[in-house]
Amino acid sequence: MKLFAFVQNKEYRLGVKISMGALDVVSAFPNAKEEGIPCSVHEAIGGGQAALTKLQKALDRISDPTPHLLDESVLTFGPCVTHPNKIICVGLNYRRHAEETNAPIPEYPILFNKFNNTLTGHGQDIPLPRTSAKVDYEAELVIVMGKTAKYVSKEDALDHVFGYCSVNDLSARDLQMRTNQWMLGKSCDGFCPLGPYLVTADEVGNPNGLTIRSLVNGEVRQQSNTSDMIFSCDEIVSYISHHMTLMPGDIIMTGTPEGVVLGYPLEKQVYLKSGDVVTIEIEKLGTLTNRMVSEE
Repeated sequence: MKLFAFVQNKEYRLGVKISMGALDVVSAFPNAKEEGIPCSVHEAIGGGQAALTKLQKALDRISDPTPHLLDESVLTFGPCVTHPNKIICVGLNYRRHAEETNAPIPEYPILFNKFNNTLTGHGQDIPLPRTSAKVDYEAELVIVMGKTAKYVSKEDALDHVFGYCSVNDLSARDLQMRTNQWMLGKSCDGFCPLGPYLVTADEVGNPNGLTIRSLVNGEVRQQSNTSDMIFSCDEIVSYISHHMTLMPGDIIMTGTPEGVVLGYPLEKQVYLKSGDVVTIEIEKLGTLTNRMVSEE
């Protein structure tokens, strides 16, 4: 199932991508709350399989969804996970990306974090901060937790995952490299566009066999597969759960493949500028596109 969040009357509402288009759940099922049908992304995540089953049964019985379909070309998308408790990021997790940046292959997952101010949706403009001249793109697969996880084994780790989505882990390299802590360059406003869809784990299958790429103004910059991860998705979930409790709705960004601006020779490094359009494509997850603009 493909879920998404969109904005209506300044509130996030739940949508579902079906064969005929994008369906507004609340419009289609006005008695959703009474019937236990989730009305938000986090209700779907928190409700787990029982909530998804109720939603699917409701979808199966709707005779004509046409009046409740949304025009995605004019829709205001929110981040497909609107209020994660934790945004955890894994750095240098693709072998060829570590090699292109002349970084040693990590012995353990390199973890850092972003904050909720970075969240935005598909189609939204992203401000390039005044304080940086080196904003870079990073296509990444995101793990979205569906169950509380603490000290879970690698073998059981993916049983705790609700689904997956795409993200552009935007990074202000000049700010990131000021100190040995990366947070400043990773947490500027809008630096975590997420979506467009949150795709349930059963529909994705093996998360470590997905093609992944980024494009800038239509030019392919990154082209890889999640199989190049140094630490696979099950290893990442298990490792993090041994150090902190993962909660439903937490998101884990799993690293980026080679092809970022930072990996180019200095004379060929051209960072993002106002007007650039960045697209992230991951197999089975849809296409995430955002335009960079000057910060007002």
